[in-house]
Amino acid sequence: MARITMVIASHGFRDEEYLQPKEVFLAHGHEVKTASSTLNECKGRFGALVKPDLNYTKLKPEDFEALVFVGGGGASEYFDDPLAHTLAREAYQKGKIVAAICIAPVILSRAGLLQGKKATVYQDGQPDLVKGGAFYTGNSVEIDDRIITGNGPQAARDFAQAIIAQLGEK
Repeated sequence: MARITMVIASHGFRDEEYLQPKEVFLAHGHEVKTASSTLNECKGRFGALVKPDLNYTKLKPEDFEALVFVGGGGASEYFDDPLAHTLAREAYQKGKIVAAICIAPVILSRAGLLQGKKATVYQDGQPDLVKGGAFYTGNSVEIDDRIITGNGPQAARDFAQAIIAQLGEK
């Protein structure tokens, strides 16, 4: 059983990009914690209400085996957040899986994690990934070492399965 931490925006995260992977993770027996910039109830784009377990600023790479940034327009709150960038970089440096879906791969790009990596993102984020040195593929899910990216809600289950597969290889 692995520990997976999902980071959601305080508002405007994509419901299905949170709910579907979480369902897959739990079905495989993994422990899932939800983190956000607030401990107040967070609201998804389509109305999902989620009470975070912890504030993402309290996270340490030792707390999880996989760190997953959930997309949706609200994810932009982490685009230029130095704490989110540091967390992602430290997690990767310590051998953890770092994943992001939809527009959230922009967070990984701006953290410097996608330099020289194959990655995908929701189409609006392509310029950010290219600027950050990523090889944008346009695939629904992309795996490069321990970095997993997905391009949107339709990829949510495949994205979760890719994370599960990587956890099995650790």
